[in-house]
Amino acid sequence: MNLSIHWNVSSELIEGWSTPNKYGLLFISGIIIGFYVIRRMFRKEQIPDAILDKLLMYTVIATVVGARLGHVLFYGPYFDVKNADGLVLERGYFSHPVDIFKIYEGGLASHGAAITILIALYIFSKRVSKRPMIWILDRVAAPIAIAGCFIRLGNLVNHEIVGKVTNVPWGFKFMRHDCILGTGCSWDMIPVRHPAQLYEAICYLLAFVVLVILYWKRDAWKRPGLLFGSFLVLVFGVRFMVEFVKIAQTDRDDVWFLNTGQILSIPLVLAGAFIIYRAYKKAPLSDSVESK
Repeated sequence: MNLSIHWNVSSELIEGWSTPNKYGLLFISGIIIGFYVIRRMFRKEQIPDAILDKLLMYTVIATVVGARLGHVLFYGPYFDVKNADGLVLERGYFSHPVDIFKIYEGGLASHGAAITILIALYIFSKRVSKRPMIWILDRVAAPIAIAGCFIRLGNLVNHEIVGKVTNVPWGFKFMRHDCILGTGCSWDMIPVRHPAQLYEAICYLLAFVVLVILYWKRDAWKRPGLLFGSFLVLVFGVRFMVEFVKIAQTDRDDVWFLNTGQILSIPLVLAGAFIIYRAYKKAPLSDSVESK
């Protein structure tokens, strides 16, 4: 007998209401946990709370805007997908621009967030912290990793970014992805899929744990760039590998050897490896020296 997990969780917090929903609750939870982690770092280093408040504003706005625009631009669909009878099978963002703002329906791309967060933190380092950009990148690495974990759990709740069909005993049957509710679809008709969202969530949680240990137990802050470089390698290395078991998110992904997510992950992993190399090439900072 083929074992599987029957997944029919609704994203609704209040029945009949599309928002607020569990996706949004998980998204906010990840940000809150990340905030408390970085606050402990700042207090350890005696950084004023006023700087942390501004950092939160910069990163939250950059994350939401970048992740959403990344999904829209990298994955689409750009225009309505119709069948031969003209029936809209999938709504396109450029055909319905208001849909771009419907973040509560899901659809965030980590690569888009990575770009806008880098831009936001560059501005933050110049205008607020007055420190090298790598200083703040090292300190937001772990918080962003745990936020990514909660976002993927939100994807799981939304029955989106599902995996390919499989026969592994821990596979999921995503009722709200593979069955149109109200059509009498039975569990026997639904394929068993890899819970790709759960794979990523677990790996991002492990990446968070590694980064926290590096900061608190291994004094990684003494080697500027080590934490951020490790973040890039861990998070986007995981993203590259998990993409092999995800269903295609764009038409081109069905024919390309590497899909969009993997192509976007490769330069980030390579950049992370280079940053780690540079961090070890330089002499570590002393206990009394900060990167100013």
